[in-house]
Amino acid sequence: MNILAIGSDARGDHYLYGLADIIRLVRVDFVNARVTILEVPRDLWVEIPGISDHYGITHGKLNQAYLYGNKGLGYYDGAGEGPGLLAQTLNLNFGAQPHHYLAVNMTTFENIVDAVGGIDVYLPYDIDVRTKEYPDAFHVEEGQHHFDGETALWVARIRQYHTFSRAESQNIVMCALRKKLLSPAIVPAIPNLVQTFQRNVQTDFSPEQINQLACLANQMSGSNVVFASFPIDLFENRRIFDPQLGATTQILDVDFNVLREYISRFQQGAWPDPNLVITSTPSPADADAEFACDD
Repeated sequence: MNILAIGSDARGDHYLYGLADIIRLVRVDFVNARVTILEVPRDLWVEIPGISDHYGITHGKLNQAYLYGNKGLGYYDGAGEGPGLLAQTLNLNFGAQPHHYLAVNMTTFENIVDAVGGIDVYLPYDIDVRTKEYPDAFHVEEGQHHFDGETALWVARIRQYHTFSRAESQNIVMCALRKKLLSPAIVPAIPNLVQTFQRNVQTDFSPEQINQLACLANQMSGSNVVFASFPIDLFENRRIFDPQLGATTQILDVDFNVLREYISRFQQGAWPDPNLVITSTPSPADADAEFACDD
């Protein structure tokens, strides 16, 4: 099963607006009890299908496809709202074929973390965005921490080094949340958690399907949850004129045929190497390295 997972930057209990702050393709292998999670950079400049009748929009950043598809702007009349249009955009440009989608906004993410009593996170590096102008800005030192929902969200969203290093922090937070959800105290409460947050997420999964995925997760070791990113050296920063903004914006430039090949191998289970055993977490400078959740 291929899943499109989205972290929306919208606050509040709605999905009318918001950009896709986090975009992940998730491959669930039920036979081998393995989950592989691929980060797709949000700043790729892509063709967006199905909305050219609305203000002549044909292209934009990948994260904008989610915004344009949701009900708030009224640009898109197809299935699946924002996730549906983002899925179509990923398919058109890169050949991705998600079967289901799940989007979570910032408020719901915070509430989920708080509902399970917070998460225990080991950060292998400092996160520090303080400057002379903002000496009280967010910072967390390397080491072991217990995060509430608000702090976990900060860590997941801050772009300290570059857009790819932020993905590593997000992966560390997601591993910690997975570990907490599978702890003996929380597993019996998962059905109630699903019911509690069912109306606060954007998904085409039924509660029964979510429970099935939770059962699979309970049978998996951390080494079978693998996070992957495209090699950094494939990308270059470039500026392009965005007619929606009426100004230039920074994008990531890359050969789409190369990404299409990576995604094809990802969906077939051939990349990352299914026999790869990962024992350490990469540093922010090694954001193209794969790593797995700890047990």
